[in-house]
Amino acid sequence: MNHVVLFEPEIPQNTGNIIRTCVATNTVLHLIRPLGFMFSERTFKRFAVNHFEHLDYRLYDDFDDFFAQNSGRFYFLTRYGEQTPDRCDFALDAKLPVYLIFGKESTGLPEAVRTAYPGHCFRLPMTDKVRSLNLANTVAIVLYEALRQQHYPGLHLTEPVRD
Repeated sequence: MNHVVLFEPEIPQNTGNIIRTCVATNTVLHLIRPLGFMFSERTFKRFAVNHFEHLDYRLYDDFDDFFAQNSGRFYFLTRYGEQTPDRCDFALDAKLPVYLIFGKESTGLPEAVRTAYPGHCFRLPMTDKVRSLNLANTVAIVLYEALRQQHYPGLHLTEPVRD
């Protein structure tokens, strides 16, 4: 199973878009505090449109709390990464959960986390004209690369019939 982890997300609209992506892909969303917005089911429902009731999510006080409660394969998106997502083997062992970890919009991931997992840091290639892509877009790109490598487990490859 895939998991998206957001370290101290700051922009509620990005988180709302990521919620929709997680619901569409059966992905668990993990949020590491502090959040840059008020968290309540009411506010989450507002910026997650109509998808919140289908969301599987967890909240953590900090990275120590997150790592204490989860195990699997951790991958960290950072502009300091030296490999691209296609070089990561997200399908290496289907029995282990895959955690795709993204930093906050303004500053990314803490250096201590990046240096603790040097072989698991990756980046999206881009020109030198921008520092980074929008967080919600980046999550979608990376998550779908992981799903592609895993052959889209549990997802519809054709449009399901709707009433």
